[in-house]
Amino acid sequence: MIRSSYTCPDCPRRNFKSGRGLTQHRNAKHRDLSPASDLENDASASTKHLHRFLNGQSPSLHNGQDLPPGTAPSFDPTSHMNINADGANAWHPFESRKDFDFAHYHFVEVQSSEAEINKALDMWAAQVCEFGVEPPWCVTNELYDTIDKIQAGDAPWKVYKIRYTGPLPPGTPPKWMTETYDLCTRDTRQVLQNQLMAPEFKGAMNLAPYRQFNQSGHRIWSNLMSADWAWKQADQISADESTHGAMFVPIIAGSDKTTVSVATGHQEYHPVYMSPGNLTNTARRAHGNGVLPVAFLPIPKTTRKHRGTAGYQTFCRQMYHAALARVFEPLRTGMTTPEVVRCADGHFRRAIYGIGPYIADYPEQVWLSGIVQGWCPKCDARPENLDARNTLPRSRHKTQFLIRSFASSVLWSNFGVRANIIPFTHRFPRADIHELLSPDLLHQVIKGTFKDHIVTWVNEYLHLEHGETRANAIIDDIDRRISAVPVFPGLRRFPDGRDFSQWTGDDSKALMKVYLAAIVGHVPPAMVKCLAAFLDFCYLARRNAISSETLQQLEAALARFHRHRQIFINTGVRENTISLPRQHSLKHYPRSIRLFGSPNGLCSSITESKHIKAVKEPWRRSSRFHALVQMLRTNCRLDKMAAARQAFTARGMMAGTTLSYTLRTLDGEEPQPPIQPAEPTEEDDEGGPMVGPKVLSSIELSQTPQRGYPKNVEDLATHINQPRLPELIRRFLYDQINPDAPISSADVTLEQCPNFSGRIAVFHSAIARFYAPSDLCGAGGMRREYIRSNPSWRGDYVRRDTVFITTHSEDEGMYGMVVGRVYLFFSFSFCDSIYPCALVHWFVPIGGEADDQTGMWAVKPEFTAPGRRSLAVVHLDSIARAAHLLPVYGSAFLPEDLHFSQSLDAFRAFYVNRYSDHHMHEFLA
Repeated sequence: MIRSSYTCPDCPRRNFKSGRGLTQHRNAKHRDLSPASDLENDASASTKHLHRFLNGQSPSLHNGQDLPPGTAPSFDPTSHMNINADGANAWHPFESRKDFDFAHYHFVEVQSSEAEINKALDMWAAQVCEFGVEPPWCVTNELYDTIDKIQAGDAPWKVYKIRYTGPLPPGTPPKWMTETYDLCTRDTRQVLQNQLMAPEFKGAMNLAPYRQFNQSGHRIWSNLMSADWAWKQADQISADESTHGAMFVPIIAGSDKTTVSVATGHQEYHPVYMSPGNLTNTARRAHGNGVLPVAFLPIPKTTRKHRGTAGYQTFCRQMYHAALARVFEPLRTGMTTPEVVRCADGHFRRAIYGIGPYIADYPEQVWLSGIVQGWCPKCDARPENLDARNTLPRSRHKTQFLIRSFASSVLWSNFGVRANIIPFTHRFPRADIHELLSPDLLHQVIKGTFKDHIVTWVNEYLHLEHGETRANAIIDDIDRRISAVPVFPGLRRFPDGRDFSQWTGDDSKALMKVYLAAIVGHVPPAMVKCLAAFLDFCYLARRNAISSETLQQLEAALARFHRHRQIFINTGVRENTISLPRQHSLKHYPRSIRLFGSPNGLCSSITESKHIKAVKEPWRRSSRFHALVQMLRTNCRLDKMAAARQAFTARGMMAGTTLSYTLRTLDGEEPQPPIQPAEPTEEDDEGGPMVGPKVLSSIELSQTPQRGYPKNVEDLATHINQPRLPELIRRFLYDQINPDAPISSADVTLEQCPNFSGRIAVFHSAIARFYAPSDLCGAGGMRREYIRSNPSWRGDYVRRDTVFITTHSEDEGMYGMVVGRVYLFFSFSFCDSIYPCALVHWFVPIGGEADDQTGMWAVKPEFTAPGRRSLAVVHLDSIARAAHLLPVYGSAFLPEDLHFSQSLDAFRAFYVNRYSDHHMHEFLA
């Protein structure tokens, strides 16, 4: 039997024999939490060096004159929003809270059609007409006019006409030479300034490039401003003394084609997005206005006859770069001469802009860099051997030299360069597109290397090795293994395995968490090691803060992956070599991380998620006729509504419901400070992002005890069929009351333990909260998860989750932790102290180290006698968070009727899944 103790996460050498002792220690010693400015960095980061000159620390007046340090903010970030000339109505251009809420509900939340809004307005008018009152709008267009009057977030769209101006061939020229194409764009300078002063980004913005080091002296890379590129840009800019004290604002851009409807003519759009590089990674990934659409690029079309001609392809690429140059032209003067901008913290500052990292998938990178398809946009490796050693990086100056020195045919065949394409970045200072192309986790790692390569190659190996019939049977068994995975908070279930036709990025991310254990026993060990090495690389690269130690681990994982992927060549799945652009891109990740920080804040999943709000939903709301104009108008109105809501929220005007706010106003009460939204109840979800700042990790029982359970300990033991519960509670109390005793409760007689006859409250869940900025989290980097112990989960099956329990020594178990399965959450009072507890069944490690193939620890359930589980009562404070176990399937096939709820009882050994989420991977590193 394992004896649990309690380790303080902030004092690794402090151990406590009772949860109460640990709680008292943490309350006394660790009340001061990390400041908001450190949210992007790991807990050990301690030293932060700002750039000497371009530090953004000098607030300014409107005219750019610096103010003394400590000067109060120059303006209220919300004061300029929605106030009419006389300042009488804070809701302007709306009349009241109920008017704004009505507009927000119908236009933003449920996206009501014009007919639906008209019907709602008619019903509203019918409700109030008997009182001689009219609703604020009679028809939908009047509501739209009110939204258009919002001043905040205003950045109207403009249309520029583009056409071919080269020589025309004799006779009738191709249609693409005579057509006019529309570039729809906003004033990127205005959009950027709106983003910089948005109240939602207060405390989530870095004003200066910086270098950070943890307590061990290792460099930390997190967001863009912590990396080498921003520092190098600041060095170049600060050569001009007039820029000293200014704030460097790099512009992160991204573009990607998207299809809104295949059925109605394969309608495509090509949006361009923009984000201030000063934002933290979590702020940029959040569902806010950190990333906004700023342009829709023209997409020329022609007949199949002309599609492959050199002239047409050159025109398309030249128009593409000309359009991008036009999009970012408003920012050009601010790239050399500082201009005054408003910031979210209430200060004016002098800012100087710069073209920053560009988010794009490989086809887009080919267009952006002006290279030939199949070549690498970052280095000069040849397509037939992309992973060759001693390749040299591409650069703007090198490309210009090559174009001056060689004929176009030589450039194409020997260097992969298109001589007639000049990247748009050449027109802007300090911008080199080859350097600025950022890593793309979604398309290079998740969809590319994992889904399109490894999963496909595993299936091809099975067919080559076993023939079609046997291979299909094995693939079906792998699917059954995936569907048999035990439930885990936030883990997507695959009831049919991976047998789905249309894979999304989220599908691939979810499958990565469980696929490794499913193939063990069906493929050679080297293939398992190859996938394990790749997963380690992926999870290391996706961390929100990456240290120099992590970079070394990442490079070692990549080397292991390259070594073990030889198995696919040896087994005939691949011929001779593996030379694939998306896999080759992994070689550039270490340098890119040093340049731009964590790829987690520069992934194309950010821009792809924006497609839904910026392209697909506005298109569905359009009439489909000249849809783009309607989509742009919808986007503009959505931005205005979002900006207005932020302003109202910052003033406390959105507290409570529409009715409660109206009643308080009628009573003459003033607006209240913003109220943090309540977390969903335990029935609503399995966990997710948590609102609030970074705090110490914690765990507590759900708020409401369950009814229907006996309050007496003896009766409860009979009710849940755990006759040893009274004994285990007494032994638990012995350890709590005697934390310094030389022997534990397991070594004393039951008579020496305190008697307990009090009342017990039973709970079906506990909630753990912890700092997990690499995962989907709140603005403060916090995440929550529900841990269940429910005899009838959703009225369908028994659910008993597994958890990590801290032990007294890092030499025992997995880094000082063991796994337990929770059979009961409960609490009771004894000697004026309340004890939140869990009844757990111990799982003990198999061997003293992780499994050689998978890299995961293996555990097995512990029994004191045949059929008698090794149980213990532990203090809730000893539980770190939920654990996810994957069965060790072996090589036998699973029965088709095995339900996932039976898995924890059906197998004799389990892997501790370190890939269940990013926090877990770092937790078990």
